[in-house]
Amino acid sequence: MTRQLVSSGGPFEQIYGYSRAVRAGAQVHVAGTAARGDALAGDAYAQTQNILATIRGALEQAGARVDDVVRTVIYVTSIGDADLVGRAHREVFGDIRPASTMVQVSSLIRPEMLVEIEAYAVIRDL
Repeated sequence: MTRQLVSSGGPFEQIYGYSRAVRAGAQVHVAGTAARGDALAGDAYAQTQNILATIRGALEQAGARVDDVVRTVIYVTSIGDADLVGRAHREVFGDIRPASTMVQVSSLIRPEMLVEIEAYAVIRDL
């Protein structure tokens, strides 16, 4: 089985020794992804849009598409943001409808981060 590592150039990838995504055969595992740059100043909706764009890029680098996503795991620092996060998630995954879990956590690695998302895909065209 071939193993492919994908980087998005995020600072924590080198600091903590992980990849944004790993493709192993037909499976792509995208690590917990938080907003970056100007999106960190936005609300949970804006952060989720930024996160999902990063995830889309990682999937594409690994040879997958958003349509291949079978599961997402969403961490929020306030469950009160569920509707904002859910709206952005639906805009990307509304027709795909992957299995998904959303949980509230006490904090993420930086205080301005409101949302973190993991994604798992299975490439169907193999």
